Amino acid sequence: MVLAKIISIGEVFRFKLGIEVERNIDQTDAVGVADYPVDSTTSENRVDTLHQLLKLTNRLLAPFSTHLAHRYDISLNEFRMLMAIGRLGECASHELADHTGVNVMSVSRAVTALKRRDRISVTPDPANRRRKTLRLTSDGQRLFDLMLPQSEKVAQYLLSDLSDADVRTLERITHQLIDTLEQRDEDGQSLFLEKTKPEGEGD
Repeated sequence: MVLAKIISIGEVFRFKLGIEVERNIDQTDAVGVADYPVDSTTSENRVDTLHQLLKLTNRLLAPFSTHLAHRYDISLNEFRMLMAIGRLGECASHELADHTGVNVMSVSRAVTALKRRDRISVTPDPANRRRKTLRLTSDGQRLFDLMLPQSEKVAQYLLSDLSDADVRTLERITHQLIDTLEQRDEDGQSLFLEKTKPEGEGD
């Protein structure tokens, strides 16, 4: 669960900053956030922390690119959606977006690709015809069962040098960061996107 949360945080930051998964984080430009009146040293440290989080996310995705993507002919977002549906049992596309932190358009493309490959089924919900329920097909379940051990290995290796107390602290911090990124104003707009707009934009 911690692994998924860390990747979700990275996904939100990459979406906001326009950073691709494959991009070298060490070469990204510094990102200033004008709304936080902190001294330059603290600001630089926080930007460094942001880049380290993005770097961590990229490193976590290396086993997927190396071991799974070509073997199973699956993209990163398709992998994430398939694994999420497998864990949830069944869900709707907007629930996948909430669960994974992936933007709705990317979720829609991944769902379309998975359905085309007969890895998931998409059926109207009898209780709400506007809601479409996503489930793994037998082929999707087979793929989920094949790839789940790889995710478990990544999580085990990532957390292997941490104590149980460290893992609990990491869980608390990742939940806190995600809660911060998901805050909304009274109109339902993202506070994260509002607070991180470049100066002069939208004035």
